[in-house]
Amino acid sequence: MEKWWIQPEQEIRKRSVTYYRHSMQESQENSIPIQREHVREWAQEHGIEIIKEFADYGKSGLSIEHREQFSDMLDNWVKKRDDFDYVLVFDVSRWGRFQDTDLSAAYSAECKKHGKTVVYTSIGMPRDDDPLYPVYIGFERFRAAQYSRELSGKVFNGCKKVAEQGFRPGGTPPYGLRRLLLDEAREPVQVLKPGQRKSIQNQRVTLTPGGEEEVKVIRRIFTEFAKDRKQEREIADGLNRDGIPSPGKALWDAGKVRHILTNELYIGTMVYNKTSQRLLSPSRRNPKEEWVRTSGAFEGIIPKELYWQAQEIFEERRRRYDPVHMLERLKHISREHGIVTRNLVNADLESPSACSYAKRFGSMDMAFQKTFEDALEQTRTVVISHLRKIADQVEEHSDFIVLNESFTVLVQPSVPVPYGYYTYWAFRPDQRSVVDITLGVPVSNSGKYDILGYLAMPRLVMPHRSVRIFSTSDVKIEMYGHDGLDMIKALID
Repeated sequence: MEKWWIQPEQEIRKRSVTYYRHSMQESQENSIPIQREHVREWAQEHGIEIIKEFADYGKSGLSIEHREQFSDMLDNWVKKRDDFDYVLVFDVSRWGRFQDTDLSAAYSAECKKHGKTVVYTSIGMPRDDDPLYPVYIGFERFRAAQYSRELSGKVFNGCKKVAEQGFRPGGTPPYGLRRLLLDEAREPVQVLKPGQRKSIQNQRVTLTPGGEEEVKVIRRIFTEFAKDRKQEREIADGLNRDGIPSPGKALWDAGKVRHILTNELYIGTMVYNKTSQRLLSPSRRNPKEEWVRTSGAFEGIIPKELYWQAQEIFEERRRRYDPVHMLERLKHISREHGIVTRNLVNADLESPSACSYAKRFGSMDMAFQKTFEDALEQTRTVVISHLRKIADQVEEHSDFIVLNESFTVLVQPSVPVPYGYYTYWAFRPDQRSVVDITLGVPVSNSGKYDILGYLAMPRLVMPHRSVRIFSTSDVKIEMYGHDGLDMIKALID
């Protein structure tokens, strides 16, 4: 922009740049021209030359992200040039509706640091002798932030009401569905194209089946999963072999298939508020009780029976991988066979794989120990009581103790694991820097869980994996084994 002189014949005392902003959420489409007119008039009255104007159209004021003009003004003009004195802004809300009002003040302070004063022309030039000016500006920053919070709440409540009535509040429709515009009488008007919006406030948007080929793919996925009992990966591989593009025009994978299988929109149920993200906060998944669900809102693509059959399969999986269920199955295998092995676990139709146990509990051995959790916790309590007798001070933390403020001990009891003709005790030395010694406590499995001894395993010399101590492991027992707690007492002394 060329220099814009307010009054050429008048002697120019000061120079400035200006900043204007308009948000997409604001209905006044002439917002920036109105701001510009007001700011120019104010500059003329005060004999200020405007040498550059910056304007962000359709940009949120919650942050400076995506406000290219604001960033350009700050980085390339305020910080690098010394040929102007002010940054003129219509009001505090145009500077930004920062939820942290300190951010608004920080950007103003950055301008002041480089010799430029931010002036809100609707308020007037700041006066050094006015002690209430900073208070007033602080209040205006709060009002600007509060407006965004209130607007966010109003938008959410409005969208929620629309969803409760069975209409689409907004957003891109999923694969296989299209947005259908309805008039004020709720009669179909047209199928909306991507990016196309309704033009009349009283119109509503619902969903309708999309292209025939996409609908066929949706039905194929549900049929193969619910009827043929194929895994998501198998379904994805089949679609890729047939050259069918995914929703993103790329290859199908298990995640994309699962996303379709769990989408209730395909049976005509309008679902809203599954996730929320307000005022640039991180997106979060909402609990199901907060979802807004309206059944029969539009024509579905697949039968409801088929959809719920698929959901039952997912529910079976969730029950199968529930930690309580997994440990119950491990107990059952131990009682039935008198031994626990990976092959027995993999052969059990009601158990997940041995790899799943290792992933969930750290190892099969640690999973087996979990089946005796109550007994092991009682043993841990007994051992700590013994340690209190030899230490002056015992400080308990979440899962370890501190003795005499000098070193830390993690007490780890273990029951014997049946292994053919032998048994072994499994331990996992703790590698956290906060734990100095893992104190292994092998116990019997005669129903009394008697303590058989102690194994002191210092973190700095122990391997980064589980340790198995067989009754025949003479070398390991000699290295780490102790009849009592004398070694701990020796460290304390």
